[in-house]
Amino acid sequence: MRLLGSCGDAPEGAHFQAFRLSMFDDPFGVGARLLPPPLPGLASSSAIRSGFVVAIPVRDEEERLPACLGALARQRDRFGLSIPPTLVRIVVFANNCRDRSASLARRLGESWSLNVRVMEAYLPPAAAHAGNARGTAMDIAEAWLAEQGETHGVILTTDADSQVAPNWIAENLAAFEAGAEAVLGRIDLDGEGKFLPDALHRRGELEDTYEGLLTELSWLLDPLEHNPWPHHATISGASLGITRTAYCRVGRLPRVPLGEDKALIASLSSQDARIRYCPTIHVTTSARTKGRAPGGVADTLRARSRDPQAHCDEALEPFSTAFARASWRGRLRRLHGAGSLALDQASARDLEISAGQVEEIGKASTFGAAWSVIEDRSSLFARRLLRPDELPAQISIARRSLARLRDGGSAARQHVETKSRIPVRSLDDACRSNSFDEEGDSLVAT
Repeated sequence: MRLLGSCGDAPEGAHFQAFRLSMFDDPFGVGARLLPPPLPGLASSSAIRSGFVVAIPVRDEEERLPACLGALARQRDRFGLSIPPTLVRIVVFANNCRDRSASLARRLGESWSLNVRVMEAYLPPAAAHAGNARGTAMDIAEAWLAEQGETHGVILTTDADSQVAPNWIAENLAAFEAGAEAVLGRIDLDGEGKFLPDALHRRGELEDTYEGLLTELSWLLDPLEHNPWPHHATISGASLGITRTAYCRVGRLPRVPLGEDKALIASLSSQDARIRYCPTIHVTTSARTKGRAPGGVADTLRARSRDPQAHCDEALEPFSTAFARASWRGRLRRLHGAGSLALDQASARDLEISAGQVEEIGKASTFGAAWSVIEDRSSLFARRLLRPDELPAQISIARRSLARLRDGGSAARQHVETKSRIPVRSLDDACRSNSFDEEGDSLVAT
């Protein structure tokens, strides 16, 4: 089978052999009656209209699928009014299932008046991974939008072991209406998290705290109009949305075995897409330690439960590196916006990049593409993974430094907030105005 939409042919890897699980078509299946029908309400008065499709990859999830679909059946708009379930179009891509997930999705959709399309397929072992599963689900969703002529439609995606908040659809659509081309939500663990080791909970609190501080640092030094403060920095397929136009423009979801969500956001960033990390969008996902996708949340939780000192995510880097990264990125972005992103010899030396790489940067058509080259080539931004026992010290450094930045204000932030014409200093001067003194953990003039 081949999926077609207005983007053109589906990418390699979207071909699969379909088969029916007719043996499961009669009963409702396990868990179908665990949830009551959607709540009654003034559905006809909802401000939500069609124009979106939710894509859900599924593999042996009959136990959790009722809660997932039930949450989508109980959506409300921003006025608290029920969204008619008939407006909620859902693609369930049931791949390599050995249970009744597909049959159950059909029955629940019919029972709750959800507009559900279930596709069943067997992916060969080499292709049976998260990137292909989510990518196929999203491709089917895109084709559905194309079929209805919804050029400006939106593809939302979540996971079968997750439950979206009651305002998930409404908050996503509001972010798109405000101009976003991609939207990401926050992820929380469900009640199973209470069975995880106490040390893992303490570690999680430290990681959340430090991530929040690094996110604020990025906003202070490299603010973006389309992603105002407050916002988060979580990238997860459990809560991800993208316009159909942007999805086609970047060549659809990268079919990588692991980290397909981050790969998509990287592709969008390289094209200067407007990405919103919305703090009002929440999804609760399973805290189980035996998952379906290798390298996913379940594997991470299991590995960290076994090894409390396992490395943190690469985004949680030493504050000195994070400061340099955000500072350079913000200054270079402003120069690019002013039409003068041309690295001179001194700047190339400071960034520790070669003349050939400077030429490559100069050919980039977008700032995101140029920054991708700089970030990849410069040793200043080499990733060093932190261990959990390093986090308290890094948090202390970050808090003191951010206090100084807040008190002093940020020229970059003021530029975005006032949209005034602030003269841009030469790159040489701009990048030497402030630096981070790691020994004294403070900002110093140089």
